Amino acid sequence: MMESSTWLIGTVAATFFLAGIVKGVTGMGLPTVAMGVLGALVSPVAAATLLIVPSFVTNVWQLFTGPGFWPLISRFWPMMGAIVVGTVAGSSLLTSGDTRLTTSALGAALLVYAAYTLMARQFVVPARLERWLSPLIGVTTGVVTGGSGVFVIPAVPYLQALGLEKDELIQALGLSFTVSTIALAASLTWHGAFQLGNVSMSALAVAPTLAGMWVGQVVRKKVSPTAFRRWFLLGLLLLGAEMLIRPLL
Repeated sequence: MMESSTWLIGTVAATFFLAGIVKGVTGMGLPTVAMGVLGALVSPVAAATLLIVPSFVTNVWQLFTGPGFWPLISRFWPMMGAIVVGTVAGSSLLTSGDTRLTTSALGAALLVYAAYTLMARQFVVPARLERWLSPLIGVTTGVVTGGSGVFVIPAVPYLQALGLEKDELIQALGLSFTVSTIALAASLTWHGAFQLGNVSMSALAVAPTLAGMWVGQVVRKKVSPTAFRRWFLLGLLLLGAEMLIRPLL
C-alpha cells in the first residue's frame, strides 16, 4: 500500500482533476492521463489501483447515457469477453514488481496512442471483417490493459473505424472502458495487488474527477476541441517517450 501524505493526496487529486478535464473536453483520456502522470510518481500497479474507482464511475455514466445498451452488448460481447481474457493474461506484467518493464510498457502504450491519434488517417473496417476482428482487437486491448493499465489501444481506433453514429460510439467506448476497468480490478485482486488503502484513495479521487469533467465540458464550449486535443496529445507523446527511455538511463 502507498504511504499517504498531504503531498501524495494533493497530487492524486490534481491528477484526476486534470484527467477529468481532458475527458470532459474529448470524451476520453482519463486512464491515459492518470496512468501517465501517476506512473511517473508511483509504481504502475499503484497507479492502476488508483484509477479503478473514478474510471468505473465515469465510464458507467458514459455507458448508460445512450439508448442502445442491449444492442451494443449483443454486437460486441465477443470483443468484451476477449478483453477480459487478455487483461487477465497480461496482468502478470503489471504486477510482476519489475517497475522498469512496466514503466517502459506504459510509455510505449502512451506513445502509440498519441502518435496514432495525431498522425493516422481514419480508416474503415468492413462489416464482413467485424465478426473475427472484434475478438482479436479485444484480446490485444486486454493484454495492453493488463500490462500497462491503459485501455485505449487498439480498442478506440477500432471502434472509431466501425462507422458508428456519434451516440453509439460514445456508448460503445463506455462499454469497452467499463469492461476493461472491471477486468483490470479483478486481475489486480487475483494477484493480490488490489489493496484496501489504495482503493480508499481511489474512491476519494471520484470527486476531483467529476469536478474536472464539469470544467472540461465548460472548456469544450469555449476552446476548439481539436486544438485542445492536439496539444494534449503532444504532451502525452513527450511523457510516453520519457517513460519509455527512463529505465534505460
